[in-house]
Amino acid sequence: PALVADDETHFAAISATLEESIADLSERLETERRAPGGTGQEAMDRDLEIHRLTARLSTLRRFGLDLCLGRMVPDDGDPVYVGRLGLTDSTGRRLLLDWRSPAAEPFFGATHANPMGLVSRRRYRWTRGRISDYWDEVFSPEGLTSRAALDDQSAFIASLGSDRSPRMRDVLGTIQADQDAIIRAGSRGALVVDGGPGTGKTVVALHRAAYLLYSDPLLGHRRGGVLFVGPHQPYLAYIADVLPSLGEDSVQTCTLRDLVPGGQVARPEDDPEVARLKSTVAMVAAIEPAVRFYESPPSEGMEVETPWVDVWLSADEWAEAFDAPPAGTPHNEGRDQAWEELVTILVDKADLDEDVPEDQFRRSVLQNAELVTAFNRAWPLLEATDLVGDLWEVPAYLRLCAPHLSPDEVRLLQREEPRAWTVSDLPLLDAAQQRLGDPETSRRRRRREAAVAAERERMDRVVEEILQLDDEDGMMAQLRQQGIRDALVDEGAVPEADLDLLAGPFAHVVVDEAQELTDAEWQMLLVRCPSRSFTVVGDRAQARHGFAESWQER
Repeated sequence: PALVADDETHFAAISATLEESIADLSERLETERRAPGGTGQEAMDRDLEIHRLTARLSTLRRFGLDLCLGRMVPDDGDPVYVGRLGLTDSTGRRLLLDWRSPAAEPFFGATHANPMGLVSRRRYRWTRGRISDYWDEVFSPEGLTSRAALDDQSAFIASLGSDRSPRMRDVLGTIQADQDAIIRAGSRGALVVDGGPGTGKTVVALHRAAYLLYSDPLLGHRRGGVLFVGPHQPYLAYIADVLPSLGEDSVQTCTLRDLVPGGQVARPEDDPEVARLKSTVAMVAAIEPAVRFYESPPSEGMEVETPWVDVWLSADEWAEAFDAPPAGTPHNEGRDQAWEELVTILVDKADLDEDVPEDQFRRSVLQNAELVTAFNRAWPLLEATDLVGDLWEVPAYLRLCAPHLSPDEVRLLQREEPRAWTVSDLPLLDAAQQRLGDPETSRRRRRREAAVAAERERMDRVVEEILQLDDEDGMMAQLRQQGIRDALVDEGAVPEADLDLLAGPFAHVVVDEAQELTDAEWQMLLVRCPSRSFTVVGDRAQARHGFAESWQER
């Protein structure tokens, strides 16, 4: 259009800078990929830099000139162009202002009642890399230079009249003042966005997630990041398509099913009364006594026999060892700590002759079959599926853990196939997983410790061979230092556990279709966001199972 011709010079500068930026990013990315992988923090920093460069490069290649959303003309300066990302040319001139920056707030927040220092605002609509439409909004007489002025509500309605694509269409250019106020609200506590279908709740939630990650230093990826929870996988596909257009690709997205291993195959709960019973916070709370049942020290002492001396282990000493793990330690990780404390008690208590090596005595205790059996019985390794399955299979266990249930309710919750999981079981499985921890953790830790020890032993042999061959005093002195020997151990070759990206904790959680979540399902999210920083999006009137209380009460 002719009326955007005065923007062409600026667009040309953006285009040239984009080409330079893409070339520079490509070169830097290739350099990083060719660099040695390193170990530990060095390897992590390299991976993060590669991820950052790749994400930036992908965004620039995806959008091109349509990174530019529009421009605003302040009453005391030249036009300022607002983009999905910030962009600066080689001389340091700002070509695009990131839409999430405080300086860009008037582009979305200005109204005729409060122009926020603007003379005018222009929004673009892009089609295949070219401007197909635009809107000028004028806030003062100085802005009436041959422009067709539309108020912001008219611009918004006009934008909604365009054809809809199979993907969620680009709506960043249509954000209005009232929506922008919600997007830029602080992250402390819970913010509720309630409204009917088509009111733009999801649009606001997406922009808010991208804005908070950009603007709030407490929410950055290294500080926990943002989790976006949607109702189903097709919805997440829409989300994945939209977030990069907002300049953000580090938001984790999931459904509630994704939070639990095997959750995708859980079937719906057929019995509404069973679903109701399992949907309560009280039922989730039953997991704690269910776990504590398996952390009970023996009530009687035992004699621990070794080749050198027999040691009496009293009931009080059992209890002392079981109290060793700090509060909040997952059951399966605390098990290792309790075992180490138990062995230490026995070693310290033994009256050994001077010719008995302590390490040999310790190994003997560690391998004592009766002691190992007694410990495994008192504090076994547990799987979440076994723990929850037992609740639906052993009535006495359920009565012990959930005394709030009536006898009829206990009977109702029993089933022939206790591990045929339903959606109603997922909050309980998740609570059990959180409380137990990964049963593989201790096994992995032992394998890692053994691998590091083997690597250290191998390097010791290498060092000794070098010392025998090299007679330079300086080299020999350095190699005899334990710190140098430890530095030679390649711990990067030791396998690490895969990280669960949905385990949290997250600094902020956005929940869409939140009116459908039960109290038990909310516990799955609260445990992943200790700060209680939430954006809650929903429509109480659309709740399938009723929503009589207020959002605050829920």
